[in-house]
Amino acid sequence: METDSPAARAGVRAGDVLLRVNGEAVTDVLAYRHALSQGRATLEIARPREAPRAMTGVPGTAQDHHRLFLPAQPSLEDTFTFEVEWEDPGLDFEEVLFDGIKKCANKCDFCYVHQMPRGFRKSLYIMDDDYRLSFLYGSFVTLTNLTEGDINRILDENLSPLYVSVHTANQDLRQDMMKWWKLKVKDPQAVQIRGMIERLESIDLYTQIVLVPGRNDREHLDDTVEYLSSRPNVISAAVVPIGLTSHRTNLPDVRTFQKEEAQDSLRRLNVWRKKFLAERGTRFIFPSDELYLLAGEPLPTEEEYEGFPMLENGVGMIRDFLTEGLPELPAELPEPRRVILGTGTLFAESLDRAVEPLRAIRGLTLEVRGVTNKTFGPVTTVAGLLTGRCFRHAVKPGEADLLIVPPTTLRYGTELMLDDVSLDELRQEFRMDVRAGGATLGELARVILDGAQGSGHQWGMSAHAVKDGGPAAPETERPSTGVRGQA
Repeated sequence: METDSPAARAGVRAGDVLLRVNGEAVTDVLAYRHALSQGRATLEIARPREAPRAMTGVPGTAQDHHRLFLPAQPSLEDTFTFEVEWEDPGLDFEEVLFDGIKKCANKCDFCYVHQMPRGFRKSLYIMDDDYRLSFLYGSFVTLTNLTEGDINRILDENLSPLYVSVHTANQDLRQDMMKWWKLKVKDPQAVQIRGMIERLESIDLYTQIVLVPGRNDREHLDDTVEYLSSRPNVISAAVVPIGLTSHRTNLPDVRTFQKEEAQDSLRRLNVWRKKFLAERGTRFIFPSDELYLLAGEPLPTEEEYEGFPMLENGVGMIRDFLTEGLPELPAELPEPRRVILGTGTLFAESLDRAVEPLRAIRGLTLEVRGVTNKTFGPVTTVAGLLTGRCFRHAVKPGEADLLIVPPTTLRYGTELMLDDVSLDELRQEFRMDVRAGGATLGELARVILDGAQGSGHQWGMSAHAVKDGGPAAPETERPSTGVRGQA
């Protein structure tokens, strides 16, 4: 909470709860900002009162030995109000959503949550599909769980842009691929993707197509691109090949792309990209890096990514990484150094070519090691889903002086991997330094040469962070933590 703010002068403390603004409950930080934008606001604050500890478990049953005293929910009886007029109250919030994350209404054939192995933190199994997180962080949503009130709110508050998973514009095919639960769909119109895109005509939409071989590719892909390009509010569309794990028990039989199939998709998309560039001045369609690697095709130039609008969706990450070239390299290191660059098997060959000039440095032994994914299975080849367990299988203690892991394997703001293994644990086990690489090739080179800590992209600055209870948003976008919100 800001010092000398209206909230501080009113006596608001850390841990207090915002109940209402102008007599209305606020469900999230967006509603809070919208209420303040009206000019004059009365904020009702509650101070939680410690409640007595309550006994859990049932005496005299098998659960008896598990009985514990746990704190009950605190009482919110002590309340007070203060007013502001065209002024920021100075409140900070622990979370951006006060009423919880809106859950997905679908059971997509390619849903990654359904393919998660057991044993991870509970937050990774939450199937979020929340339009508010889409607006705040750019996470993709399907729109199928929206209510009439949600749609009206998006339009009234101009929550633009949104990021929408379309997959196909063919309604029957989309239903077959996504299999939404009728009991979870609150408005039957929300599952009609063309109708939703057209109803949200005042909202800019960044869309994505998760491409499944033999399902929504080939002619279906052409039809979807043609439709999306006809809607003035659709800004662009990313095309991402399906990602699979080895944990698909009782799930539909789907497979990854073969090289020829990926090449066919790229050929089709390149025809559209050339057409759109000539007619509109934008390529509109942006295939992901993975599609190019699967097809064995060269990546587009930096200019062709048009500012990297979908970088976090895997579109242009490699080209962006290569944009900053290698710094001036020394002829020799002061002391010999053995370095292993661990990465996913999909990117290993490209990374090996990129760092080849460093091998001319005397005293530097450099190996790019494609790490097989032992957690999600070898079918998962991307670097960002490697875990501590994967590196434990791939690296022997003492075989190098420095192990560099992809920064995308680390939870935002931490040195924790997806399976909660820390870099410090790996340092102790491997008896070597372990560090994250950089966001660019130049930064990676400095980590290799100097042992400096990279500052590359980390996962979690999005809906993942909200689910984990970690950093809710970038400081430029959100109030920092402090006062809690409650609807």
